[in-house]
Amino acid sequence: MLRALSSLVVSTWKDGASTASLVLSGRKPETANVNKIEDMASGSNGTESWNGLGWKEPLRSCILQIVKESQQQHGLRHGDFQRYRGYCSRRLRRLRKTLNFKMGNRHKFTGKKVTEEILSDNRYLLLILMDAERAWSYAMQLKQEANTEPRKRFHLLSRLRKAVKHAEELERLCESNRVDAKTKLEAQAYMAYLTGMLRFEHQEWKAAMEAFNKCKTIYEKLANAFTEEQAVLYNQRVEEISPNIRYCAYNIGDQSAMNELMQMRLRSGGTEGLLAEKLEALITQTRAKQAATMSEVEWRGRTVPVKIDKVRIFLLGLADNEAAIVQAENEETRERLFESLLSECRDAIQAVREDLKPDQKQREHSLESDSGKVSNIQYLHSYLTYIKLSTAIKRNESMAKSLQKALLQQQRSEEDGKRTPRPQDLIRLYDIILQNLVELTQLPGLEEDKNFQKEIGLKTLVYKAYRCFFIAQSYVLVKKWSEALVLYERVLKYAGEVQSGAGAFTNSLKELPDVQDLITQVNAEKYSLQAAAILGELYNYTRPLSERFETFCLDPSLVSKQVSLVHFPPGFQPIPCKPLFFDLALNHVAFPPLEDKVEQKAKSGLTGYIKGIFGFKS
Repeated sequence: MLRALSSLVVSTWKDGASTASLVLSGRKPETANVNKIEDMASGSNGTESWNGLGWKEPLRSCILQIVKESQQQHGLRHGDFQRYRGYCSRRLRRLRKTLNFKMGNRHKFTGKKVTEEILSDNRYLLLILMDAERAWSYAMQLKQEANTEPRKRFHLLSRLRKAVKHAEELERLCESNRVDAKTKLEAQAYMAYLTGMLRFEHQEWKAAMEAFNKCKTIYEKLANAFTEEQAVLYNQRVEEISPNIRYCAYNIGDQSAMNELMQMRLRSGGTEGLLAEKLEALITQTRAKQAATMSEVEWRGRTVPVKIDKVRIFLLGLADNEAAIVQAENEETRERLFESLLSECRDAIQAVREDLKPDQKQREHSLESDSGKVSNIQYLHSYLTYIKLSTAIKRNESMAKSLQKALLQQQRSEEDGKRTPRPQDLIRLYDIILQNLVELTQLPGLEEDKNFQKEIGLKTLVYKAYRCFFIAQSYVLVKKWSEALVLYERVLKYAGEVQSGAGAFTNSLKELPDVQDLITQVNAEKYSLQAAAILGELYNYTRPLSERFETFCLDPSLVSKQVSLVHFPPGFQPIPCKPLFFDLALNHVAFPPLEDKVEQKAKSGLTGYIKGIFGFKS
């Protein structure tokens, strides 16, 4: 009987219905509708629970889960720290009102502190956690604004110190016996994380690294102690702070950390958060030191001196960026890396263009009279432009490959209700690629390079073949069979020209799409297209039944409710309109004179007036 009663009490607490256990303990039940969502997020039902033996269970609070969910749902997904700060303030006000833990009234402020004696509800822990999060979010907001207003950095450090103070208070309260072991560990890790961020901003590298290492160790232990689903958040936090640890190690004196930081940056497509600006500045500084030893670059058999520091830094990092693009884990990361590389290339081209401006008036003298070559600075500009256009072509080709994969999965995507890609999307990409290839052939200094021009010509044929193929695909979708067949023949023509002229350029064409695969696919499409065209003529269900009596076809629509028998309403037919007659000869007819037949008008005047009075008529 007692065992059944104790299990009833425990089960009522697990279901959120605390009335039965409150009655057994002699307390009145109270409602908490206002805090229902917050209590669910904090990991308990809002009050301390009792087990079947009569003693209290420890308080629990999933600190990292609460923080991450709140941040993702209230602004930090888009980097809006001000919105998250406002959410923390509103949640603090709701918690204080629910717990009756108000700081005075509207006329007077009375400070209160959460002590161990009143720690009977895990929402008191949540209260301090929200205080720390509000101070932290304000510090991150000021960090964004400090880029244009450096004076705000002092306020930033003050807010971070405030966040660390609240985290210390949270850690102190969690040392109580009323809190379970997992919450204690999470509070220690949270405290170490904020301490590391504060020391990082103060550039106290050793203290920051110790704090980050402590935070990393705790989260790694927690990740190993729980299931894989629960360990995801802990592992994400470990990945977030790993670059900070390596950056601190580099500033302490560990030179090997620099390579690891660059690999982390390249794998992720760029860093975000606390480390982003510092890491970018560090990489630029390191490359600048290496650039001091770089004096020239060789391209297509010609050596050109490089005197501009920005160009040296870009050329030194080019190989690393290209390797990172090849090793990118997903399409999103690869796209970010392409954009980063193109941005750096544009900056380098702009630096060279500024050096070209003083020589604009002397451009005619830039050609060497004996060799006909352009000047070194102009050739360097052509080289950088070649890198930019080649990178843009690779990026568009990567996007085209991803769209082709999506086209193969078109049927499944339609079932999921997602927007499916169309062949027109690929046509636009190949148009841009062909435009870039035209610009490559017009680079100064390469007009007389026959091998270069022939290589670009072969690449142009490859991309023209693929462009024609997807134009044909778009015609197939609208059932224009004849146009599609003509375009398929054009694809085979382009592919044949590529195969016949690719003897000496096999190595340079390896990175391009395979032409033989395209030929195989076109031949298969041609046969299926011819069959579809014949079937379309035999089974043309678009015409009504009255127009196809002579042709037999199994039309399932004839037994449906929407059978097409005749065109209704019937279409308009042209008929002759009522003729209009115009008398064109009237203006050219000369009528005979009629003066002799018209009666002369009587003379007027005084004589006629008198004769008229007396009745005399002429």
